[in-house]
Amino acid sequence: MNTGSINTSRRLLTLGLGAAMAAGSAGVWAQAKPLAGQTVKLMWIDPLSGLMGPVGTNQLKSLQFFAEKFSATNPAGVKFEVIGMDNKLSPTESLNHLKAAIDQGIRYVLQGNGSSVAIPLIDAINKHNERNPGKEIIFLNTAAVDPDLTNSKCSYWHFRYDADTSMKIEAMTTFIKGQADIKKVFLLNQNYSHGQQVARYAKDALKRKRPDIEIVGEDLHPLAQVRDFAPYIAKIKASGADSVITGNWGSDLSLLVKAATEGGYNGKFYTYYAGVTGTPTALGNNGAGRVYQVGYNHYNMGGQIDAWMKEFQTKFSDDFYTGSIIRIYETLGAAMAKAKSTDPVKVAPALEGLKLTSAFGGEVEMRKADHQLQQTLYITVWQKADSKFPYTPEKTGMTLAPVAEFAPYVSSTPTSCQMNRPS
Repeated sequence: MNTGSINTSRRLLTLGLGAAMAAGSAGVWAQAKPLAGQTVKLMWIDPLSGLMGPVGTNQLKSLQFFAEKFSATNPAGVKFEVIGMDNKLSPTESLNHLKAAIDQGIRYVLQGNGSSVAIPLIDAINKHNERNPGKEIIFLNTAAVDPDLTNSKCSYWHFRYDADTSMKIEAMTTFIKGQADIKKVFLLNQNYSHGQQVARYAKDALKRKRPDIEIVGEDLHPLAQVRDFAPYIAKIKASGADSVITGNWGSDLSLLVKAATEGGYNGKFYTYYAGVTGTPTALGNNGAGRVYQVGYNHYNMGGQIDAWMKEFQTKFSDDFYTGSIIRIYETLGAAMAKAKSTDPVKVAPALEGLKLTSAFGGEVEMRKADHQLQQTLYITVWQKADSKFPYTPEKTGMTLAPVAEFAPYVSSTPTSCQMNRPS
């Protein structure tokens, strides 16, 4: 017997098995990452200047930070690239940027700071998609919470990742229901669709759950134009309100709480956006135990989120708070892997009804009926940071600590959406 031939045969067999195993691994990898090497461009259209500029600047950094994270880990294998455009909070500017996205062949648009901008964007995207088959665009809504966007104005091409106002008010008023010391409420909100909806839903929910609570005042003010809220605080104090419900965000909340501190108002604030840029600093330690926030995330979520937030804070000397960004990347990656495509025509149906366990807290579902993400909501209170809740924003030494948690089925609200789907 020729042992050399046997050894050669063994070597060839070993090499053959190795090649087969490598080919098998490559097959598994290709299956796991079906779109490896493809780049998905997303255009973000929100304010980078003016009073709301700091909020937009933070969110753009957040989008780009997590684009890098999820480009490395998403199951589709795509690379996410974010292009930021300053819309100056203007619908007209936003539509101009949308046209630029269309001209550049960008198929995914993100926006969230203002339902007053989201509504015309959705209308324009609907018209574009109808008139330009093969060039459809998906609108990923990070923060515009007017309930109409997933009800009377619902669109097949629009997906909302924040919880809408009806959901947040449902959770907030369920919490307020158990607060016996609340007797008189003042409603102060921004004078556009979002603020108007906060006031409307708050009145309806309180009437159902706490009919003994008196609405002692209601006011609307211009969006991102008020620099001194002292007159509003004087009105709130004169009303005898022990609590204020407000959907204000950005400078409209930070300047409001600053005026409350300076004006000696000691009532409670029930807010949506106490954790957003500038508001923690305005609060300082003056709002301890008196300022509450309803939201789909908070500073002290723990786990992977805690590590990411610390990294973000170290890198930018800023705080990450727009958790919808993480869920956008999570669901886009999953939907593109499922569709084996980045084409919005194929990704949209893969997004519909998609369920996954989010890094940012529990199971989420993109409800097929209206494209409203179903998710857990939290009530948090402003207090001194401690060993249990250590994360402190804007070097305040304070934090938002969770005091109540509402599973998706609790805060979920029905939809009247009659969606027109492509034939």
